[in-house]
Amino acid sequence: MSETYNPLDKQNLGNSVAEALLRSDLYRLGALKRFLGAGVYAIYYTGNFPTYERIKGTEIPIYVGKAVPPGARMGNFGLNGEAGPALFLRLKQHAESIQVSNNLEIDDFLCRFLVVEDIWIPLGESLLIARFSPIWNVFLDGFGNHDPGRGRYNQMRSRWDVLHPGRAWANRCQDRPETQEQISLDVSNYLQNLAS
Repeated sequence: MSETYNPLDKQNLGNSVAEALLRSDLYRLGALKRFLGAGVYAIYYTGNFPTYERIKGTEIPIYVGKAVPPGARMGNFGLNGEAGPALFLRLKQHAESIQVSNNLEIDDFLCRFLVVEDIWIPLGESLLIARFSPIWNVFLDGFGNHDPGRGRYNQMRSRWDVLHPGRAWANRCQDRPETQEQISLDVSNYLQNLAS
């Protein structure tokens, strides 16, 4: 006997957000025009960096994220009207991180995005991460990081910044014990298992 379908179950609501995102158009990450709204997004890789060969040009995103309206992190979901260009600005930050990397090309990245009512944004992002296990979300940490500020440069440089050096602020952080080659091999092995 099957369970009764509840369209308002949080899993079903989250799936509807994820499916709507996956049906949306693909855009070049480096060529986005300003737009308004908050929501979720997925970034895809199409280039020739050998470490990402297994996901190159596939429907598996390299990164999934969210952009929430101003004030949302302080508990103001659904309470302050205008989101402004939150989603566009987050994608622009990601494009800038890629552009300053010394071994990635912005033209090799595509994205999908979906403007969503802010209450559903975290749920949609969580389900997309669970569904695809994007490498830059679950294994190669640091892509979405911001400059931690002068008082916190004693923290270790992210694995993403070791594999893709170029962000000036990341160079001020402490060295990692792993080399770029070790991290690349770890990522390749992870992707080999993910895409099997």
